[in-house]
Amino acid sequence: MNRIIMLMALLLVKATLLMAVTSEEAVRKFVNTCGIRPESVAVMIVNLADGDTLGQHNTSMPLLPASIMKAVTTATLLEKASADYRYHTPIYIDGPLDMGILRGNLIVEGACDPSVNSAVEPFGQDIIEEITDALRLAGITKIEGNVLIDETAYGGTPRPASWHPSDFKEAYGTGIHTFNFENNANGRKSVENPSRVFMSRLKRALSAEMITIDGKDLGEGKRTLLFDHVSPPVDEIMRSCMMRSDNMFAEAMLRTYGKLEGKDGSTETAATRELAYWTDRDMPMEGVEIIDGSGLSRSNRVTADFMTGMLGVMGDNATYASFFPLAGQEGTLKSFLAETPLDSYIAMKTGSMKGVQCYAGYKVDENYMPTHSVVIIMNDITGSRSKAKKAAETMLLEIFCNESNIKENE
Repeated sequence: MNRIIMLMALLLVKATLLMAVTSEEAVRKFVNTCGIRPESVAVMIVNLADGDTLGQHNTSMPLLPASIMKAVTTATLLEKASADYRYHTPIYIDGPLDMGILRGNLIVEGACDPSVNSAVEPFGQDIIEEITDALRLAGITKIEGNVLIDETAYGGTPRPASWHPSDFKEAYGTGIHTFNFENNANGRKSVENPSRVFMSRLKRALSAEMITIDGKDLGEGKRTLLFDHVSPPVDEIMRSCMMRSDNMFAEAMLRTYGKLEGKDGSTETAATRELAYWTDRDMPMEGVEIIDGSGLSRSNRVTADFMTGMLGVMGDNATYASFFPLAGQEGTLKSFLAETPLDSYIAMKTGSMKGVQCYAGYKVDENYMPTHSVVIIMNDITGSRSKAKKAAETMLLEIFCNESNIKENE
């Protein structure tokens, strides 16, 4: 009984302290206790209903965003394409059929779809099964030519030039190609040539169906559509990307945005166009540098002002808000604020790399609609990352518990 009374007393003291701390004081306390130099920290928390800033620090300082760049990438593509946009990877034949023999090639035209035979959600149709079924349905038992993969639709290189070579062998640092297959990875390791893996899988499947490939060099003829491989809706790809922080998905979406804008689909031109888009939307762009879609590049720079402005623009989009992991419940935020009054009421994308810990997203209501934008950027972490995270949790609890108490007393 005494232990229960003591626990209740401690909770009452904590609640009293939370009520006593203003939002500005909570931010100052966070900056002073997170263990990072103040100039390497930025905070901005805004009430979306009236535009009032609850707390702010260093909001115009360009800092390294890490994976909160994915929140920018998904927002930009969602603004350009509808939530039910789908990637289309057409499969062609380019010769006549003669007694079950295709006197030509089978051609797969890449479309930068990151979800082809993905090992993670969203799961679409198996493109290899689709090809074997389509050939069998067409009565084709032999391909006299070759299986060709056309990767000319998108320009540029698979990785941005600023990515560090030490990341290349890891799955998180895999390249994004015009034709992608099985996440361009094998377990935790990257696959440099996903087309080769696809070809090996396809030849094995065709052999099992008694469909042979002669491999003759017949050149290319007029293409006839055999079928169209269609991805899951892009909002499902976006949600998976944000929940799991998938670099490959994010890079594909950035390049897709560039292509939809009439550019060549390279990372470089897409990033330039994305920067121009948010400039045209009157966002505060001073010091902002967009280099890639995932945040893996250490050349990206954002400000809390920019991230807050972008989140404000997207704040009434329920689909976009649903991409963010809920604190204490989902994805990269599962342990953050767990079993606190803000469990399930904070939805944010995290970003972390050596010396960097960032958060960007929303405070949400009971219907999971955003009420506040939240941006916390921490760079140059040399001490305890867990200490910095705990300080961020405390700040949010102090700000939002205090605001709730104030509103209840108004």
